[in-house]
Amino acid sequence: MLHDEGGTGRPILLLHGLMGSARTWGGHVPWLREHGHVHTFDAAGHGRPAPPELTTDAFVADLVAHLDGFDEPLVVIGHSMGALHAWCLASAHPDRVAALVLEDMAPDFRGRTAANWAAMIEQWPQPFPTEQAMIDFFGPVAGQYFLDSFERRADGWHLHGEVSTFRDISEEWGTRDFWNEWRSIRVPVLLVEGEYTITRKGRCVG
Repeated sequence: MLHDEGGTGRPILLLHGLMGSARTWGGHVPWLREHGHVHTFDAAGHGRPAPPELTTDAFVADLVAHLDGFDEPLVVIGHSMGALHAWCLASAHPDRVAALVLEDMAPDFRGRTAANWAAMIEQWPQPFPTEQAMIDFFGPVAGQYFLDSFERRADGWHLHGEVSTFRDISEEWGTRDFWNEWRSIRVPVLLVEGEYTITRKGRCVG
């Protein structure tokens, strides 16, 4: 699940967001190789089995289980869910992380639910038979994001995981906060807040 993307120097680990995949970093890998040895990672539940319990702690434990080959701390770059996993990794295993770049994630979503979002995703017309069908449905930006994430089969592009899994991952975020993990971080952090999320022709899709 850990992919060596090349480069030399300090190891850089890229963690994708919910419903993303290691492939969503494809446009960034070439220039990041100029700054270190780049690795991408496919989170559990995204094209491979999910943990028995869909908790952030379980996903971080799964990530840690794949990091034994590194002999120095990582620069970890995370988008959305990947950002959460990155700072929880730094909190639980501070010796493994040298620095963080975190984009578009908050430590506290208590009281929120993903039920409506998940119901909308279940209405997507899968499979998408062609690349153009994806672009037409989602628009050029989100369309490319999902082309890089979905699983391509003989009959077209399929979501690479169960909607119920994606829903339950994000539902956990509405039941707890991650302030303690955030406050415990002792490495340099660059925090990037996105004004808009991935959109379908200008409308938020979650």
